[in-house]
Amino acid sequence: MLWMIKNRYLLLLIAVFIFTGGFFTGGLYSSHKSKQERQNPSIEARVAPKSIKNLVPKKMPKVESPKSNVLIGYVQDYRDPTTIDYSKLTHVIFSFVHPTNDGRILWSGDYAKSNLRSMVKRAHQEKTKAILAIGGWYHIQGGESYKYFKSAISNPTSRTRLINELTKVAEQENLDGIDIDFEHPKSKEDAKNLAAFTKGLSEKLHPKKKEISIAVYSKIHSVTGTEVGYVIFEPSMFNYVDYVNIMAYDGQWDGSYNAANLSPYPFTENVVRYWSQLFDQNKISKQKLVLGVPFYAQPENVKIKQISYATIVKSNPVNANKDIVAMNGTTYHYNGVPTMQKKTQLALKNGFGGMMIWELGHDASGTLSMAGVLSQELKMIKNDGKVYAFRAETK
Repeated sequence: MLWMIKNRYLLLLIAVFIFTGGFFTGGLYSSHKSKQERQNPSIEARVAPKSIKNLVPKKMPKVESPKSNVLIGYVQDYRDPTTIDYSKLTHVIFSFVHPTNDGRILWSGDYAKSNLRSMVKRAHQEKTKAILAIGGWYHIQGGESYKYFKSAISNPTSRTRLINELTKVAEQENLDGIDIDFEHPKSKEDAKNLAAFTKGLSEKLHPKKKEISIAVYSKIHSVTGTEVGYVIFEPSMFNYVDYVNIMAYDGQWDGSYNAANLSPYPFTENVVRYWSQLFDQNKISKQKLVLGVPFYAQPENVKIKQISYATIVKSNPVNANKDIVAMNGTTYHYNGVPTMQKKTQLALKNGFGGMMIWELGHDASGTLSMAGVLSQELKMIKNDGKVYAFRAETK
């Protein structure tokens, strides 16, 4: 009996010992594991708890990409649209429709509309914008276009009609914009009316994602290099257009006739300086400025007609690198490749947006194309604030 009691006590002591030891060991293990987790937390322990706040992603600032340099070419309405190389151009401008006194528009004939539609189709195939110009120097009904254009924009009723007519044509013919060529505002009243017309056209076309350009007189006398006062523009007008096409040619008529003043480089320097200062003073982007160059040659004998650059280089390809040539019993003055390259660099270095051509029908084809020279020159490389150009090779 005593032995049995002793055995029971012994078993009880063993059970107590095992239970106590297990509890103690478990406590040591838990303490050790907690220490390890603090020193080397698991992936789950490292994940931060989710916030109860709704996070709103920050908007990235809008970065305006720089506008590409433009190459704008005018083409006359009688030209065969299939002869124009649209691939080198950013814009092609069909010239012209004519304003009437009461604000309607006139076409040169059925062929003009047909040529326009062909031009638009071919231009768009090359991702080139197609524009229609109104005005020009001569009017379809005879004489200068000035008096017709002046009447159309002087009266609010006819001005509104002309704006609506041009907007309608732009939509119907799938145009990318309208070019204004009022040659030229001769008074403050003319300038005011032209500004009102331009503003009104802008309010119609820009919401439709269509552009407006305007052709302007150079404002510089080719002989004296001074500002010409008999052509007047209201600077505020240029806020409403996308491009200002400066007609920096036909200087041969300044003073006594001199073919050498057609469009020499020093004359162009004065033109660029004038328009740069004007836009800076009025805080208008100079990127809108487009420098115009001639694709034709002026004869020293005023009784002889102008000839095209294409005719000059067809006679002898070497003439592409000259600015003067003797042909047809007279001497012609024009702009060859080196001068065109210098003018392009001059425009770009002064912040201009590109170059303008009058007129595409005068250009040569193939490797001698002057539009090709300008297009290549406009493909600029900018590096550390310096401007470099790809140079055209003409043999």
